[in-house]
Amino acid sequence: MIDVDEAVLAADRAHRTRGASSPTLRRRGLHAIAAGLESGRRELVELAHEETHLAAARLEGELTRTIFQLRLLGDESARGVRLGATIDHADDAWSMGPRPDLRSTARPVGVVAVFGASNFPFAFSVAGGDTASALAAGCPVVHKAHPAHPRLARRTAQIVVEALESAGLPPGSFALVEGHQEGVELVRHPLVKAVAFTGSTAAGRALFDIAAARPEPIPFFGELGSTNPVFVTQAAWERRASTIAQGYLGSVALGRGQFCTKPGFLVVPMGAAEVIVAAAEAEESVPSLLLTSGIRRGFEESLDDFAALAGVDLLHGGPSQEAAPPLTLLRISADTLFERPELLEREMFGPASVVVEYRDAEQLAQLAPLVGGQLTSTVHAEDEDDVEALLGVLADHSGRIVWNGWPTGVAVTFAQHHGGPYPAATSSTTSVGTAAIDRFQRTVTFQDVPARLLPPELRDENPDGVPQRIDGELPLRADGAGE
Repeated sequence: MIDVDEAVLAADRAHRTRGASSPTLRRRGLHAIAAGLESGRRELVELAHEETHLAAARLEGELTRTIFQLRLLGDESARGVRLGATIDHADDAWSMGPRPDLRSTARPVGVVAVFGASNFPFAFSVAGGDTASALAAGCPVVHKAHPAHPRLARRTAQIVVEALESAGLPPGSFALVEGHQEGVELVRHPLVKAVAFTGSTAAGRALFDIAAARPEPIPFFGELGSTNPVFVTQAAWERRASTIAQGYLGSVALGRGQFCTKPGFLVVPMGAAEVIVAAAEAEESVPSLLLTSGIRRGFEESLDDFAALAGVDLLHGGPSQEAAPPLTLLRISADTLFERPELLEREMFGPASVVVEYRDAEQLAQLAPLVGGQLTSTVHAEDEDDVEALLGVLADHSGRIVWNGWPTGVAVTFAQHHGGPYPAATSSTTSVGTAAIDRFQRTVTFQDVPARLLPPELRDENPDGVPQRIDGELPLRADGAGE
């Protein structure tokens, strides 16, 4: 088993290899990983099923998403869009005095440490979004495997290494390490220049503090906790109560409640809980095992603690020591949350959620500012509802606003933002979508540097045809219009 220092030194050598971060080469490497995962699909899904208890169909879909993500980020890298190439030609008549020739572009930061997640063994793990976006930025990756699925992590890492080598990337471009202490050593290693993490608030904050306490502090891109509140107006409930109740239950139960975007709080009019309970009792769902025994213990403890609070009622299911805990719904009033707003930040990572009942529109509006940093906030409303102020408040607290839908399900695309104010995340960046690449690049400006020494994307002839902003003018689309 490779140790941390050996892995990081090899990764740093790969980073310093001339031409290793060519956008075309990055694309080739990411597409090769995608092809390797596709070829190993059957074996990988079987391994993931054995180690995580997740259904094969769910794992098939997640692997498909992971493969798509690798190809999308590879293509985005090759286009050069994320480089942000900007050229200001020398201008003796510039309003603030003569301007030198200035040209800026993005460069890879160096070795990136990536921590895999337990709940997405493909999409947020060894070959997941953090690894893909770091490689797309031109950075070598040292991945710290999650102990929830070690055999899958090792096999996936083998595929990644072989794919990158076949594509022509230098040795050391990817490595896997395992162990708790190894993870700490990885964050502390002086040659590691950035960290990406998906997991619990406690573990993420501990590593975040280590990254900040280094002699050379480094960026820590952490996705931590989120309760993803859903706000339902009176009009929406009156017209779509049954549909909203069913959608809520399906979103909470998806993945056994082990999604970072699970709706932890549903804010509904007084009396709505009866409809939700009836819908839950009509559902014929068979409980299944949670990802790990540790996750199950943590879920049981958080659920027991919340259920024991004054003002909390049990609606459905209940605190359980079962190996496969049932779907559990709790109820609390808006008045109780006004007295204890910190309860809105209590995440129960598993099949449980809290129904919050409010008296009137004024109480609904007053709850929104109490929400902490969130990955998502959702609003169910009708066209005549005046919810502009509500949306504005929630946008201040959230990375994504969902309208008349459900937050579980994060599209991998160009406009996606998967992040949010702390504690949802430790930065203002996204970990999903093409903008995730930007986390692992830094901008460098070249002043009066001879053309032959400039990166290709900053030369006037622009040999790779990447988008360039020239003298303040935005790049042109194919139809000649600015964008």
